Amino acid sequence: MATDIKAPVFPESVADGTIATWHKKPGEAVSRDELLVDIETDKVVLEVVAPNDGVIEKILKTDGETVLSGELIGVFIEGGQATVAATSEEAPSAVQSASSANVVPDTSLSPAVRKLVAENNIDVNSVPATGKGGRVTKEDVVNYMGASAKSVSTPAPQKSASAAAAPAPAMPKIELPGGTRIEKRVPMTRLRASIARRLVEAQQTAAMLTTFNEVNMKPVMDLRNQYKDIFEKRHNGVRLGFMSFFVKAAVEALKRFPAVNASIDGNDIVYHGYQDIGVAVSSDRGLVVPILRDTDGMSLADVEKNIRDFGVKAKEGKLTIDEMTGGTFTISNGGVFGSLMSTPIINPPQTAILGMHKIQERPMAVNGQVVILPMMYLALSYDHRMIDGKEAVQFLVTIKDLLEDPARIILDV
Repeated sequence: MATDIKAPVFPESVADGTIATWHKKPGEAVSRDELLVDIETDKVVLEVVAPNDGVIEKILKTDGETVLSGELIGVFIEGGQATVAATSEEAPSAVQSASSANVVPDTSLSPAVRKLVAENNIDVNSVPATGKGGRVTKEDVVNYMGASAKSVSTPAPQKSASAAAAPAPAMPKIELPGGTRIEKRVPMTRLRASIARRLVEAQQTAAMLTTFNEVNMKPVMDLRNQYKDIFEKRHNGVRLGFMSFFVKAAVEALKRFPAVNASIDGNDIVYHGYQDIGVAVSSDRGLVVPILRDTDGMSLADVEKNIRDFGVKAKEGKLTIDEMTGGTFTISNGGVFGSLMSTPIINPPQTAILGMHKIQERPMAVNGQVVILPMMYLALSYDHRMIDGKEAVQFLVTIKDLLEDPARIILDV
């Protein structure tokens, strides 16, 4: 029985997607729930799996093509048997015109990889594969070509100015005496393009301003060192980090200064009676911001567990659109990479973002004495159309006061 393979139904915030990778080819046997194709959107990569045991009869949308929500992208035959005839529907591969030593199953490669392999007469079986299911990607081939060019290069003898260096036959790049200059051009992913577009939009539409302060992290560090082992045992391996203190401090500050927790919708200001805080997480695909919802009702352990889970999902590419949609305020921690100070960019339609940074020991004046303390610079970027400077400064001072006396977070004072 023939079954349509359709793109998932995208949320309203996602207009369309791009076919990233087909993991199965027409005529190839697949099992129920086996991955068929990845579809990349502006926010996440969505997976489409086989509805039952069978074979793919035909692929209607190939790698790189744009698809709409729920659009037909292929046809699946439930209970069908793998056949050679099904694979013959695809156009003959350019690889087949290469030498017989380089013959490969063309349908296991994307069109871009087949073209690159054929043009450079490469034995694809010698290319280390890093793609899903052991597939050879275009980047794998480019890296292999670069490594091959370096392995065969030898110091070139001195030549006259009129003599030209002969290019390596398998690497059509500019080659100079003494080495090879390699370039690689790859299309920007939809996620990266979306991030770029939103960041530029934020700077062009918001009256963005940043205010700074610094916080003495010693009280939080002392509290953490005193209770971290007990905390981890009590909460089944969840570690006590710094982010949970910042999230809880931000929740209290947002309740005191609701304008910082608001968003702008056209000419309207939307005040939110809840605190859904986005936590910026770095992944291989780019920066993603999963949302901690209803943080006012979360304990420190709840915050740490959710952030840990988000980090794992981000690395595995398994964050869902729902987990990254919404949010009333964002916290970004550049300190994990060593940043001492920065001006974070607002995540529209939010009106503010808090930037954490590296904890750095510095000499500070305390009661007339010079004391070495672990200090952190804090940055609050905010939309001046919505938030006055006074509110922004007082918000950041509230964060500072709560962190320098963390008992106030517990006592709600």
